[in-house]
Amino acid sequence: MEGYRAKALIVDDDASARKILQGRLGAMNIQTLVASSGFEALEQIRREMPAVILLDLQMPKMSGIDVLRSLKREGLEVTVIVVTAHATIEIAVEAMKEGAYDFITKPVDSKHLEIVLGKAFERESLRAQSRYLQTEMEGRLVQVIAENSVMKTLLQLARRAAGSSSTILILGESGTGKEVLARNIHRWSPRADFPFTVVNCAAIPDQLLESELFGHEKGAFTGAHQLKRGKFEVADRGTVFLDEIGEVPTSIQTKLLRVLQDHEFERVGGTRPIRADIRIIAATNSDLERAVREGRFREDLYYRLNVVSIKLPPLRERKEDIPMLIDYFLQKYAGELKKPVKQLATDTLDSLIAYHWPGNVRELENIIERAMVLSTGEQIGSEDLPPQLTVRSRREAFRGKGFHEAVKEFKQWAIQDALKHSQGNQTKAAETLGLQRTYLAKLIRLLEIKVALNLTEKDRS
Repeated sequence: MEGYRAKALIVDDDASARKILQGRLGAMNIQTLVASSGFEALEQIRREMPAVILLDLQMPKMSGIDVLRSLKREGLEVTVIVVTAHATIEIAVEAMKEGAYDFITKPVDSKHLEIVLGKAFERESLRAQSRYLQTEMEGRLVQVIAENSVMKTLLQLARRAAGSSSTILILGESGTGKEVLARNIHRWSPRADFPFTVVNCAAIPDQLLESELFGHEKGAFTGAHQLKRGKFEVADRGTVFLDEIGEVPTSIQTKLLRVLQDHEFERVGGTRPIRADIRIIAATNSDLERAVREGRFREDLYYRLNVVSIKLPPLRERKEDIPMLIDYFLQKYAGELKKPVKQLATDTLDSLIAYHWPGNVRELENIIERAMVLSTGEQIGSEDLPPQLTVRSRREAFRGKGFHEAVKEFKQWAIQDALKHSQGNQTKAAETLGLQRTYLAKLIRLLEIKVALNLTEKDRS
């Protein structure tokens, strides 16, 4: 039998009953654990988190009903099937009220047991899919958009690497789309139907990061009132994305190395190893090689992470992607804001392409969202852009160019801007620029400026 985390715990104080059930579950290809008392069962559940529990109700000291109540109190979500020889309607109703999923009587019929277990594992599989879909909705999975040749090559590399379970290290400046690429690698991989779990290592305080990654046992430290499963455990058979891996403190790096080497770990306060069937994708905008040289990052961990390395270029080095990205974000925010999709005026697009983009794709998305919110016209104009962007974009446009070329381009821009604000009226544009109208007309011809003119009678003379 295949199913989500196909592991079942048999809880019964009768050794022969445990052995019979263990044999039947083994024949169904289900991994089994056993416990002879309610206290032992709770310890096994906290440590192993089985998907399904076959629970005897009549046990000394701690009954099956007591176990159900403890599970509810501690918030441990497992599917419990009650198995007992003393079946009454009252007992069944009480067990169901305390959280039992189903009820089987002894002696257990093999066919009935297989049907009930099949439904129980199907239920757990649906729970896992629900958690997966929730993480995807929270992450707002987006397509990687690329026209740039370097980006296309990197995407081909990422698709090839996605088919394996090898660790991938994504490098790049903040805002270049490292998490977006990681989500797509997960989507392209055989693990796509299982969770994609994100851990921002820079956003979680050092003292909490270990518990977040590995989980903790009840009573492991002050405030640990119940067992907590860490991200590595929750992401069973899926992908864990460790963002800002360079910020992981050295005290945790050793445990992380063990996960990569041996695929196992221990919860904080625990002693029993837990297997980790996960794929790790890590990302950073820091220089890990420098951190290794300075002793802030373990060299062996760096090499374990750097099996497949993908370095995303900044947006300023892939400007041919900007128009496609703009179209994508215009469509996205038109839908979210329930507005018609707007186009960009030509000079607005020129400003966006000329800009240096220190915040990369994330900054571009924020600017397009802002423009969609604030724009009142049919098109998005430069007045809908942040003021600092148009100023910086002009400066960046002239950087690296010769004096005469830069002066020519600035004249073209200044005249086009004046004509735009005068709605093509050359007389008003000349007044704005402090020029004679005849000289402005001469500059328009010399600089080959194409404008839609709205001439007055004076302009035509």
